[in-house]
Amino acid sequence: MHDVRELLTLGDKAVARLARRGYALPLEELESLHRERTEAAIEVDLARAELKRSSKAGAASTEDRRAAARLLRERVQRAEARFREVRERLTGLLLTVPNIPLDEVPEGRTEAEAVEVRRCGPPPVQADEARHHAAVGATLGILDAERAAKLSGARFSVARGPGARLERALADFFLDMHTGMHGYTEYSVPYLVTRETMTGTGQLPKFEEDLFSTRVGDRDLMLIPTGEVPLTNLFAGELLDAGKLPLAVTAKTPCFRAEAGSYGRDSRGVLRLHQFEKVELVRLCAPDDARRELELMVTHVEACLRALELSYRVVMLPAGDLGFSARMTYDLEVWLPGGGAFREISSVSDCGDFQGRRAGIRHGGPGSRKAPVVTLNGSALPIGRTVAAILEQHVRPDGSVRLPEALVPYAGFARIMPGGGTTS
Repeated sequence: MHDVRELLTLGDKAVARLARRGYALPLEELESLHRERTEAAIEVDLARAELKRSSKAGAASTEDRRAAARLLRERVQRAEARFREVRERLTGLLLTVPNIPLDEVPEGRTEAEAVEVRRCGPPPVQADEARHHAAVGATLGILDAERAAKLSGARFSVARGPGARLERALADFFLDMHTGMHGYTEYSVPYLVTRETMTGTGQLPKFEEDLFSTRVGDRDLMLIPTGEVPLTNLFAGELLDAGKLPLAVTAKTPCFRAEAGSYGRDSRGVLRLHQFEKVELVRLCAPDDARRELELMVTHVEACLRALELSYRVVMLPAGDLGFSARMTYDLEVWLPGGGAFREISSVSDCGDFQGRRAGIRHGGPGSRKAPVVTLNGSALPIGRTVAAILEQHVRPDGSVRLPEALVPYAGFARIMPGGGTTS
């Protein structure tokens, strides 16, 4: 969330910067609500001061003085109610304003306009529809779309035998890498969270239709769409010691997404599911360290892709394709020869103090000004999409799939054979 005073100070500059991402900032409405809130706050102070002066004059001894005191209390109550109402309207509007892109973020509205930064890994294998992970997984006997549909309908997946073992091995491999090599602290977090928690990282109110929610008794909880939500909000409402930043945390969680509006794309395979697992990285830092921390996180994601011997590229998203809470994002896209295209496997985003302000996460030290922290997040990596990339890039002419050497100790086998057998 933005500080309304900062938006109004930027004025037309804020309008222009947000227009880059296709958002029309209602500057006049913000100015009007900010003015109303200021006036309402002044009226609350005046009414309370008058009531206080009246109370100091002594206990009411006549009916007239008791009536006057009652009227003053009612004035205070009306002023406070008006202030709350105006504040809620202003906050409601601010919660819908996306983050402002950094100036270096390229122009454009779609993923096709992303700017390629570099290509890495082995040379991409030739595009071939027969390499599509759904076909390879079916031949191996490790992916079962029909039974998934029987259980839950469309956009769910079932992994079997070596496929399920591969998923578990990837999660353990990623967590060991990030905790052992990159210094992240692993957490086990709830998968059901409150609306306040969703609001803290920007999922609400913007994306309510894309979220799964539950109600048991009088409790409303929501299923997390990404580990970023609980990991970031672990520190909601806290004042962090500036000397102990950056904080680096990770977790493996399921992710639940309705994927509203995406039903015409990726209906085959595991690229776009309602439920999938992912290892998430979150870092919290001081503002001056944000760019360094962003670049560092990208190297942590790349370490996973390099260890898995995958062809990939790094792109910088254009302003109009940024996530709601992000001010700058690198996408890491893995080559999927089955579809003949690079596809996003991780987004690493700098959110500035946007989430820190929403969630009330501040940093500071003795004698220093308290300010919202900068938050950054990235996938490292989603399990399903990584399985898809391994199947498509590492399938052999005989139909078997070779596992990257770094993954063999975790999986317990080196190759998956057609029909679901394995070899060491």
